[in-house]
Amino acid sequence: MKLILASSSPRRRDLLNQVNIKFELREQQTDESRVNITDPVEKVKVLSELKSYSTALHDSEVILTADTVVSKDGIIYEKPKDLAHAREMIRSLSGATHQVLTGCMLRSQHEEEFIISKTDVTFYELTDEEIDSYLQYGDHLDKAGAYGIQSQGAVLVREIHGDYNTVVGLPLAEVVRALNEWRE
Repeated sequence: MKLILASSSPRRRDLLNQVNIKFELREQQTDESRVNITDPVEKVKVLSELKSYSTALHDSEVILTADTVVSKDGIIYEKPKDLAHAREMIRSLSGATHQVLTGCMLRSQHEEEFIISKTDVTFYELTDEEIDSYLQYGDHLDKAGAYGIQSQGAVLVREIHGDYNTVVGLPLAEVVRALNEWRE
């Protein structure tokens, strides 16, 4: 079985490398803007499927795709459009608990499996100065919710309940367990 990671996320690559999972990278571009779904679970499921089915699959390959969103009070926070949008997102998450959902799809020619993981993240109450200080690093540009918990965004987080790697972008333990079952 050959694992294909169909993702442009460097964080997902890093997580798989961290646990010595061998994979081939197949970057793919999916127009996520055309998926207008307001339920976060359904959104990550549909986007993971869309990414999976837009990637060529060959014999003995398993494709892994994933999508991550941040959700608070019924609002989905994806990647910010610009600095002002990122500031608005961080301000909205300040002092509150939100959910980070990562959906993954594993697909071979004969089967598919969907994994969803949800982690609650609580931010400190942040001043405008703290928000601006964080945003100057540029850490917000390519991340759902405008922050990366594995880098500068860590200083925003007061606590998490759930899987840390889900917030980074891949529920690693669940994915590895599923891959091990597929190998049996």
